[in-house]
Amino acid sequence: MKPENLLNLSTQKCTTGCLNLDRFLSGGIPCNSITEIVSESGCGKTQISLQLLLSSQLPISHGGLSSSSLFIHSEYPFPFRRLHQLSLSFLSSNLNVFSSSSSSSSSSYNPLDHIFVRDVQSAEELIGLLAQIDRFIENPPSPLPVRLIVIDSIAALFRSEFDNTPKDLKRRSSLFFKIASMLKLLAKKFNLAVLVTNQVVDSMGNDVVNGMRVGNLGCLYTSGRRVCPALGLSWANCVNSRLFMSRSVEIVGKETDLEEHIGGVRTRRKLQVVFAPHLPDSSCEFVVLREGVFGVSS
Repeated sequence: MKPENLLNLSTQKCTTGCLNLDRFLSGGIPCNSITEIVSESGCGKTQISLQLLLSSQLPISHGGLSSSSLFIHSEYPFPFRRLHQLSLSFLSSNLNVFSSSSSSSSSSYNPLDHIFVRDVQSAEELIGLLAQIDRFIENPPSPLPVRLIVIDSIAALFRSEFDNTPKDLKRRSSLFFKIASMLKLLAKKFNLAVLVTNQVVDSMGNDVVNGMRVGNLGCLYTSGRRVCPALGLSWANCVNSRLFMSRSVEIVGKETDLEEHIGGVRTRRKLQVVFAPHLPDSSCEFVVLREGVFGVSS
């Protein structure tokens, strides 16, 4: 995927399901590209991933891809209850869209019928799945074509299998490039949107890696800690765009509808662009509610 392709305004994007987030992302998650969301646990990366599985089903005229999706997860348990909860909110918010469909009505349309879930426990298992996925995409068990692949999370596949030796680091990098190459080929062949989540590790050094600063943000902070994306520079070179989710806690005097409060403490969440050829260096605040993930207007 070349940067000039992403900069092309005609590049199709998948809505996040929130107008504020779509505006921040210049339309949503781009097709024919790998977008990565990095954050510590509990920031909302899985939440927005689940929301994307639903919003991709919207018609193209509503910002969706008119598609089904494949969710590949490497961490247990799979959040089915949360996905079901979000699906009810999704249907409620889009009654007019699905009730106007000639092939289905809002009462019979079930978004979960168009989301397919597979679990993988190693990088080799993911490669094996991607090697066979063409047939699934070409003949999906849904009337909607597969146009979205979500992997949650890539870091979990490399958590304990590799040692910090030159041999293992070389093998790990080789797997990075193979996975990314397969995903990019699939994205190009089928015009897919690919979303990958990643974790963070505490950063103990400076803000450069091998003399190079990665992205627009020299330092990343979340929960009062300085962090960096897991998997290092090799994996950073495998993705087209990287977004960073962070959270911080502050004491507040009173509640508002959009804020998360527990005992007078508010959790603030922020989405930042680390690097993306089609997005400026920017950030926006967002909240995670029962109904989903929503950007907060500044």
